[in-house]
Amino acid sequence: MDGTDTLERVQTEVTACRACPRLVAWRERVAAEKRASFADWEYWGRPVPGFGDPAARVVIVGLAPAAHGGNRTGRVFTGDRSGDWLYRALFRAGFANQPTSDHRDDGLRLRDCYVTASVRCAPPANKPTPAERDRCLPFLERETALLDRARVYVVLGAFAYAALARTLGLRPRPRFGHAVEAPLADGRTLLCSYHPSQQNTFTGVLTEPMFDAVFTRARALVR
Repeated sequence: MDGTDTLERVQTEVTACRACPRLVAWRERVAAEKRASFADWEYWGRPVPGFGDPAARVVIVGLAPAAHGGNRTGRVFTGDRSGDWLYRALFRAGFANQPTSDHRDDGLRLRDCYVTASVRCAPPANKPTPAERDRCLPFLERETALLDRARVYVVLGAFAYAALARTLGLRPRPRFGHAVEAPLADGRTLLCSYHPSQQNTFTGVLTEPMFDAVFTRARALVR
C-alpha cells in the first residue's frame, strides 16, 4: 500500500478480485443461470464489498455472500433470509434506519455500524475453503485498520470468528459460542453470535431474542 488506503479503495479492489478460481467460476455460473424467481434480475456476480458507516464503532463480520443474496444484489446480507434477520435486529438496536434490505438502492442506511464478510465471493454450498479464506484475509485486515473507531466486533458464526480473531491477533482465543465475549487491546471487544442462517433460525438454534441480545450488548459496550 502507498499510505493512502481508503475504504473506497478496498471496496473497488474487492469487486475486481479474481484470486480464487473455484469461487469465480461458481459466482459467475450462478449469475448466469439464476434462480427462477429472480429470472428478471441482472445478478451482480462479483465479489461483494463491505457496507456501512465509515465512522462505525460496531463492525459485523459474516461468512460470505449468499449465492442468490449478495451475489445477486451486490450488497452484503441483502436479498436473503439471513440478511432479513440481520437488518431487522440492527433496526431494533438503532443501527439501521429500516428493518428490510432488498436491493442496493432500497434506502437502507447504517448508523455507527459497518457490515462485511470474511470471504467476499459466494462459495458452493456456503463453504469456502481455508485457502480461499486466507486469500481474502488481506481485505479484512485493511478494513479493520481503516475502521479505526471500532470498539466492538460482532462475528456471525465460527468461520468468521476464526478469520477475525486471526486478523486481530487474538491469543489465546476463547472457544466460539453464542454471546461469548473476548476482550481485545485498548478496551475493544469481540462478541460472538450464531450465524442467522436458515440452518440455525429454522431449527431454533438461534432465535430473534437471542440475536437481539447480541446487538443490545454491542450497543451497551459502545455507550
